[in-house]
Amino acid sequence: MTRGRQRGFLYVEVLVAVLVLALCLPPALAALSSATRAAAAERVANGRRFRLNGMMEQLLATPHAALDAAASAAGAATVPTSYSDAAGTPQRRLVFIARYDADNADGDGNGFTGGDSGLLWLRVSIEGQPASAVETLAAS
Repeated sequence: MTRGRQRGFLYVEVLVAVLVLALCLPPALAALSSATRAAAAERVANGRRFRLNGMMEQLLATPHAALDAAASAAGAATVPTSYSDAAGTPQRRLVFIARYDADNADGDGNGFTGGDSGLLWLRVSIEGQPASAVETLAAS
């Protein structure tokens, strides 16, 4: 009499398969968990970037004379201007505007002393998070 084909798995084979799954499942779930946390953090960072870039676009669309007046009113590159969000706003955007000395005509190496005519430095940052910022120069 000839033996027929094997029909199904041996008990040992099932136990080995369950053991392999039990050993591989926790690291796989941990990897998915960290990916989910990273995605959430990236979503927050993207939201900040969009807010910063949106404010910068508004500034660049503002007439140069108005920005120059705001720079005069602030008096220093470290003082937020009236273009900043109202105090108490969540993730408040601070806007800094100052005249900029690109050619270093006064020879002191400081870009914020002896500003060039018609050249402004613009910076938008999130209050309490100075690393979250965008800045540019704008000419009249």
